Amino acid sequence: MRAALADRVPGVRTAWPPLPRRTRPSRTVLTIRTPISRRAATALAAGSLVVPFACWVVLSASGAVPATFLPSPGAVLAAGWEMARSGELAVDVGTTTLRVLEGFGLAVLVSVPLGIVMGAFHAGRALFEPVIGLLRYLPASAFIPLLIIWLGLGEPSKIAILFLGTVFFNALMTADVVRGVPRSLVDVSYTLGARRGEVLRKVVVPHSVPGVIDAVRVNAAAAWNFVVVAELVNSTAGLGYRIVRAQRFLQTDKIFAVLVVIGVIGVMIDVALRLVRALVGRWAA
Repeated sequence: MRAALADRVPGVRTAWPPLPRRTRPSRTVLTIRTPISRRAATALAAGSLVVPFACWVVLSASGAVPATFLPSPGAVLAAGWEMARSGELAVDVGTTTLRVLEGFGLAVLVSVPLGIVMGAFHAGRALFEPVIGLLRYLPASAFIPLLIIWLGLGEPSKIAILFLGTVFFNALMTADVVRGVPRSLVDVSYTLGARRGEVLRKVVVPHSVPGVIDAVRVNAAAAWNFVVVAELVNSTAGLGYRIVRAQRFLQTDKIFAVLVVIGVIGVMIDVALRLVRALVGRWAA
């Protein structure tokens, strides 16, 4: 057959070089989209915490960085214990947590229904997405002077900063989740006689719940960032206020202690939301 082809088509080679033989690559932790063992996952997770902590210990113990700029873990622990014993840490944690619950909770109450409307209806997307797409690029911190003028120096302005900093992003992320509902599920529901409200309640919303929780989990971290910014303005309590107060007296050990507390609270919130997602959306795991 090759000879006949060579006679008909000039320049065709009669002898083809053999294809290179390649061995199948072995699976490692760096293989793309390949599950790893529980032991490997535990080791990597532990390393992600141990290595930075070890670098911190080495730098602080060696004296390469002055203690004023990088306090030792022991000094940070002592500062945190002192704040906890005096009761100021509990007051600050409670105040900041309450602000996050109020500001971000209000943002969730507004953004989730808005995102569902934008994701489920083309009319809703055409109506709301342009203005939200514009507003999300405006930094919430830039509104602080206006919010102080409009709402004063009290709690309402701090809650408003949290709300503005998270509501637009959470609405857009929710809309993306809703748009990910398979069209076939909606078509089948209409074929079986379901009405628009039934399709929305029994198909679109249940299918979107796990993704909506993931969006809330991501934006909860942003809420904690904004609450620290909000507490920089005329606060008498809160973790952000405690950081600013410690900065005035170069108490970096207290600043690090507060940062550790914020990190621990953030991890607890993330784990709690992951558990909620696993309970209400097991089919999507």
